[in-house]
Amino acid sequence: MALALPAFAWAQQAPVPLPRERPSAMDSSSVPLPRERPSESSASSAVSSSEASSSSEASSSSSSSEASSSSEPPPSPPLKSPDDYRVACPAVINGEVTGKAIPPIHEGQCGLQSPLSIEAVSANGRSIPLNAPVITDCGMATAFPAWIAEVDNYLKAHDKTTIKTINLSTNYQCRNVDNAKVGNLSFHAFADALDVTGFALADGRTISIAPGYKGTPEQGSKILHFAHDSACTHFMTVLGPDADSYHQDNMHLDLACHGKMCTARLCQ
Repeated sequence: MALALPAFAWAQQAPVPLPRERPSAMDSSSVPLPRERPSESSASSAVSSSEASSSSEASSSSSSSEASSSSEPPPSPPLKSPDDYRVACPAVINGEVTGKAIPPIHEGQCGLQSPLSIEAVSANGRSIPLNAPVITDCGMATAFPAWIAEVDNYLKAHDKTTIKTINLSTNYQCRNVDNAKVGNLSFHAFADALDVTGFALADGRTISIAPGYKGTPEQGSKILHFAHDSACTHFMTVLGPDADSYHQDNMHLDLACHGKMCTARLCQ
């Protein structure tokens, strides 16, 4: 077994490095000498060449500045398109309605940012077309199919038929309530209202608010009264022939705010 040597033994065996030699005082190679001072003639020529260069740069800068000032200012960045702030509607994405987003509508105080053009609704596993495409908002596009499904179920249970086509009249329209010359804007002006005039049925019948709502069962009175009462659970405003003279041939549906908490419903 090897034994470790004591520290003083290592000190005796290991060589001690000698210090580096000190340079002599006369060794000029280790100290860099300053550069020679230029003569007056060379200094003046250097100054004149420097001034000439500065003058050239100044004239170049001046000419470029004049050129830039004489040209038209750079165009300002384009404003954001109104389309940048639109919102997709889940009812369209999920197939609850058949339709598409259309460009924003701005018509004075009327219009909306994310309008939809709807041509059919999905109810009870099938697509039910509208008599013509309507312009509405996402709220109405979401509430409408569930109501149609209830009316369709009623027809299947009581009349052994179904809805073939949904007939509507007014949808988006920039106007006041009841087309008055003065007063509040109608919810039609914000594409948040629809006027239903009746239904075409799979058995070949067509039932209409006028004269069916106040007519006979053969004219669809029971169906239309059920449709009215059912609508009162899906929409915030429902105005039919019992409301006023403006709704004798249509049933107005909208999602207006009633009451302090917007939870009250107007059903007439």
